[in-house]
Amino acid sequence: MTHSLEFRAGILARYKDVYTPEALRALEALAPLDQRRRELMAQRTARRKRRAEQGERITFLDPASLIPGTQITVADARAGNFDGAEIPPDLTRQWIQGTGPATKPRSDVRSGIRNVAYALLSGADGWMFDGEDALGQVDTMSLDNHRNLKLAIARDPLFLDVAEEVASEMNRWAEGFLGHPIIADWRGQLDFTTVLYRARGLHLDDRHIRLQGHGFSASIADLALYVANNHERLRAAGRSLVLYLPKIQTAEEAAFWNSLLLALEGHLGLPVGTIKAYVLVEQIEQCFQLMEIRAALSPHFVGFNTGRWDYINSVSDALAWDRTFVNPNIQSITMTYGYMRTYEDRVRRAMNTPDRQGRFALWQGGMEPNIPVGSEAGVAASMKRAVAGAEREQREGASGKWVAHWKMVHIVRPVWERVGQDNQAGRAFPALTYGPEDAAGLTRLEDAPRTIAGARDLLSVALQYGNAFLRGFQAAALKPADFFGNDDVLYLMEDMATGEIRLSILWEWLHKGATFTEADAATGTAAGDAFTPALFARLLDEEYAKLRQAGNRDVHDDSKGTTLPIARAIVQTYVQSDTKAPWYVDLLNLNLGVEELAVAEARIARFLEAFRKDGTRMTENQDF
Repeated sequence: MTHSLEFRAGILARYKDVYTPEALRALEALAPLDQRRRELMAQRTARRKRRAEQGERITFLDPASLIPGTQITVADARAGNFDGAEIPPDLTRQWIQGTGPATKPRSDVRSGIRNVAYALLSGADGWMFDGEDALGQVDTMSLDNHRNLKLAIARDPLFLDVAEEVASEMNRWAEGFLGHPIIADWRGQLDFTTVLYRARGLHLDDRHIRLQGHGFSASIADLALYVANNHERLRAAGRSLVLYLPKIQTAEEAAFWNSLLLALEGHLGLPVGTIKAYVLVEQIEQCFQLMEIRAALSPHFVGFNTGRWDYINSVSDALAWDRTFVNPNIQSITMTYGYMRTYEDRVRRAMNTPDRQGRFALWQGGMEPNIPVGSEAGVAASMKRAVAGAEREQREGASGKWVAHWKMVHIVRPVWERVGQDNQAGRAFPALTYGPEDAAGLTRLEDAPRTIAGARDLLSVALQYGNAFLRGFQAAALKPADFFGNDDVLYLMEDMATGEIRLSILWEWLHKGATFTEADAATGTAAGDAFTPALFARLLDEEYAKLRQAGNRDVHDDSKGTTLPIARAIVQTYVQSDTKAPWYVDLLNLNLGVEELAVAEARIARFLEAFRKDGTRMTENQDF
């Protein structure tokens, strides 16, 4: 038994295979570092509050200063004066990385582990098994995720039995859609894909562990459980231990992650740098400190990933105080839009700056959320857009990209196959610069539509996502309610980021008096009219009613009187509140397992009261 960590009743007995003696010792070894994590999160909140109150923009760091938590100066980091990690053989070619969790809500092992079989048989070069944005946190899903990964990595007989069954299903689909099977030798295919794991972010608490009476880091829990349970088998098979690190905002936070990795390597007797780490660039402040983040994680760092939704959300949140910064319709904010174009360009330039050993890093492109399910015309049009997006990223210098569904692997991967180059590390780009124009580019807006249809999209998908989250489906196939029943419009695979950005933009439009660029006859809105509280209330009522009336395929019938009303209460309160909540996920996590609206409303009110008072985020499991 552990002495400082407290576990939910019965959880150690139910998950003895996850909370192994080695894993428990690793948790204990890292537990003292949780206090520093709490301090860093308090600094985040204070920094956000100060900037909002003072109208302060994010700036580049002083070149003469030290990166906090390191002995590396900012100038040295920017110049590449550090020793970066070597790219291991199983990460050298990562043309396509799939993403998704290793389990399903409320499933037994045989059902949940099918997710792992689909992933490892997909033909993707890597698969990021998600512990964060796409993994539901209801009940014990985070532990089921770890259990299934451990069984799959160990090639447990149950997993092999499921994999053989799944391989046949995948080939039947491929023969119908592609005209040929995709798996010749299912056992051999299992060894093709590199296993990657995304831990939860520093801002989240674990739902099953507490430390000294308060919440305990979900990041530390995920790191300790994944590495302690799998390092021996992965290394014996000649495989790398690879993590994706999410929601990092600063180089100081990256240095903290580095301290966690070093501490765990030391505890397990692993050589420094055994654990490799990609960093998701999904926070605007990161783009002011890219080389500094790379240097702070230098023994472990292998690359950056450029996402879309989370990054847009971070820009909107960072500029919530600036009434002149108003985003257009979300569909217009592509990777070639204004500030997104600058963001992507800075990432590729940072990856292709050599360290003092002449080593470069990898740039993994963004997510392809399409799923090839729909009408023939709808699928054809969507797949054409997906391939065009991959071709653009490859041209721009990405060494690969993400897909949200295994069926997309064989549609998008040929873009890189035709080029035939393992990666684009070392491709020449202009050196990064750090002047006023560089900073301005990271918040540059462009003229684009802002419409009632765009507002309906934001509301409909935000409501649906909140409902799906509360049911345990943090990865969900969604589309606006106006397109239910229209198979020419495909569902997109969405995760937590889609909810975050939609509520951020709705808050932005409402509290900054955003004006519409087009008229809308149904609401009587003219071009130039503002998004008012009355209009928001009307659209919320109308979009909610559509979901109540939708079929079970789109909105589960058993949610319409339970979690859907709670999702509506969260959306309404978040958007109408004068104080902008930092994360939609906080309000959703607070209400996991709740099906009574009055209970949820009380929790929502307590959260906002505490946050307004002193910046406290209620992140602990209220039902521990």
